[in-house]
Amino acid sequence: MSSGRDAFPTDQPTSWSADHVPFGELMGIGRRERMVSLLDTPYLVDEWGLPSPVVLLSGDGHCWIALDYRDCGRLGEPAVTWLDADFDLELRLAADFRSFVEGLTSEGHFVGDVDRAEC
Repeated sequence: MSSGRDAFPTDQPTSWSADHVPFGELMGIGRRERMVSLLDTPYLVDEWGLPSPVVLLSGDGHCWIALDYRDCGRLGEPAVTWLDADFDLELRLAADFRSFVEGLTSEGHFVGDVDRAEC
């Protein structure tokens, strides 16, 4: 993201970092050759063994940021959750999308990343 809002702080470590998760891009809507979009969520959830119902916003297969509809249902406002398929880790990032966007910050604010896995 060009605004420097490419990370979200966490209060517990993940496979990505001790104190944040990356948010380098937001998947689009629609179909383009060799590009993953929000419309690919059903396939990706099945492929990576992710919980459902979610809508994947960003990720690469190992780790995802998703709108999580499990608690609110189809008509409610979803939480935003970090899903780590390799370590079977789930971490609620924000109660809703607006709070998530407002909490985004620059990855440069964080010092001393632990393991930067393939997320």
